[in-house]
Amino acid sequence: MTGNKLRNLLALFRQRPLQARDKLFLVVIGGLFLLLAVYPLWGDSYSLSVMRDVLIMSIFALSLDFLWGQTGLLSFGHSAFFGIGAYVMALLTLKAGLGSLTALVCAMAASASVALLTGYFLIYAGVRREYFAIVTLALALVGQQILLSFANVTGGDAGLIDIPFLKFGLFGAEYTFDDNLSLHFLALVSAAVVLLTLWLVLRGYYGSILKAILNNEQRALALGHNTSAHLLIAFTVSAILAGLAGALFTSTQGIVTPELIGPILATEVIVWVAVGGRGTLVGPMVGCFLVIRMRQEISSISTTLWPLVLGVFFVLVVFVAPGGLATLVRSLTGSRFFSAGKKERPWT
Repeated sequence: MTGNKLRNLLALFRQRPLQARDKLFLVVIGGLFLLLAVYPLWGDSYSLSVMRDVLIMSIFALSLDFLWGQTGLLSFGHSAFFGIGAYVMALLTLKAGLGSLTALVCAMAASASVALLTGYFLIYAGVRREYFAIVTLALALVGQQILLSFANVTGGDAGLIDIPFLKFGLFGAEYTFDDNLSLHFLALVSAAVVLLTLWLVLRGYYGSILKAILNNEQRALALGHNTSAHLLIAFTVSAILAGLAGALFTSTQGIVTPELIGPILATEVIVWVAVGGRGTLVGPMVGCFLVIRMRQEISSISTTLWPLVLGVFFVLVVFVAPGGLATLVRSLTGSRFFSAGKKERPWT
């Protein structure tokens, strides 16, 4: 019986033979990450730190895209899981003195636990669409208030500083990620692993199940799929990835503040995914890069101008390309590289 369950589980991730579109994806993504790998050869210290932040935040964008883009569930308070991962990582390494790897696992587990608990009651109760978004927004607001209420532990408005850098032991040697170059490659490898893993998962049979739920949950339910269970799994996995991004971010920055769990960051990550093109994986990463770069350039001119420019930019994207920049590129070039939600060949 156990063997049959294991075979059924592995069958969920069975891969199709690589098609032309898949090969194009691997070549383009491989080329982009190779370019990022050699970027330190000409990038200065500031540019490396910016690219590091973009890569870590792109993991956060991928976490929301996996949930919103593949199942249709919009988490309006996704920053709650990012902030949980960040604060758990900070508290365990700074105050409890735990090792980086243990704290990193605990950070992801904490985010997963909150998502599993809240998601169970919401999803199995039939909460969907805008109601799900509103409740998750409340989750972020409650989390931020808890941080402010326990200032003696969390640091309150000021947050926590002097958080230790990541330090891992491997084959008897100890590696510390405390400079721009090592942090750049840590962020690069982490983003590449998350992107490739999600791509493989979505190419498998499980990706087809999520697509069926996205297109018509009632029909997927009639076909025998436990849609609530699949949605809960997707919600939990997205929270784990958000917690991972939060833990990496606070370890590279050396500081954590309540803004990381609040509605501002929750709104910003939605903009990244919407601008890039939800459901495309690559699109949200591109959207994350564009918005962060725009924010830095405009903020260098005026710190008060940025929110207005972001709002105007977002409205323009919605009018010109409602599906995000990825759909605009696809419509202009005719390429299927960014296609999301298209019908696949039936499984045999």
